[in-house]
Amino acid sequence: MKNYIIISAFIVPLAFAKVNAQTTIVLDTIYANDTKNVALFFPEPIRQGITGAENFVFTYNREKEQYFGLLQAKPGKESNLLVVNNDGSIFSYIVRYKAQLSKLNYFVPLSSSIGNEKPRVKDVIQVKTSEKRVNFRKYYYEKFCSFLLDRKQSIGRINNRNEGIVLSVENIVFDKEELYFVLEIDNKSTLDYDLNFLNLSVETRKKGKRKSLQRLCQEPLFRYNVPSKISENETVRFVYVLPKFSLSNDRRAILELNEKDGERNIELKLSHRYVINPN
Repeated sequence: MKNYIIISAFIVPLAFAKVNAQTTIVLDTIYANDTKNVALFFPEPIRQGITGAENFVFTYNREKEQYFGLLQAKPGKESNLLVVNNDGSIFSYIVRYKAQLSKLNYFVPLSSSIGNEKPRVKDVIQVKTSEKRVNFRKYYYEKFCSFLLDRKQSIGRINNRNEGIVLSVENIVFDKEELYFVLEIDNKSTLDYDLNFLNLSVETRKKGKRKSLQRLCQEPLFRYNVPSKISENETVRFVYVLPKFSLSNDRRAILELNEKDGERNIELKLSHRYVINPN
């Protein structure tokens, strides 16, 4: 028992040493001497370059931004070179003196940067702020849609049917910058209804000798309580939230209800007066 405790005491430090070794950044070594210039080309202009010992000199243009610097060395102990680009990227190297040089030019990729002196706090804050706005908007849509379904306010009888399936527009409400379409599907048939899609489009009647119709689909900002299936004798109410739009006399809104693997499709036409005079 005593031997087991002594062995485990040695094992634990070794395990920690292995973990630390894995996280250590290994720096590349650059060789230089006093008879040749070793050029380092960086992805962004150099803002600052510092060597750790006097026997190494790193020169770069301090007045005009340039992408390269020159390294020279005198005999002596090894040191380090730290370079900061104008975008905050940091590069670090071990530098050593060597009488005979095999490489005089180094093209440094951004991937070899060991970090950035500028913390990315601003970007993180912006992302979090955007996420909060999106979450708040979704939360508001959910609450307001729930309120509209509970209120059961109506703008009149606007519906169309096909083989026991009734599509109705119960209400149209304007709030802030959005239009809320409160819709209802009533399955009075003896078969379940599988919803394929329900689209809302704006139809424009083109004037002229050849009269034609053009439809432009309006993509909802939010859908609330939309069913995928309406069982027999079931009625489902739900809400489409769309960006505010207006209709002139020659335009109207079209709701297209399509059944999945079926033919009980419905097209419901909405006069422009319902859209321009919402509740």
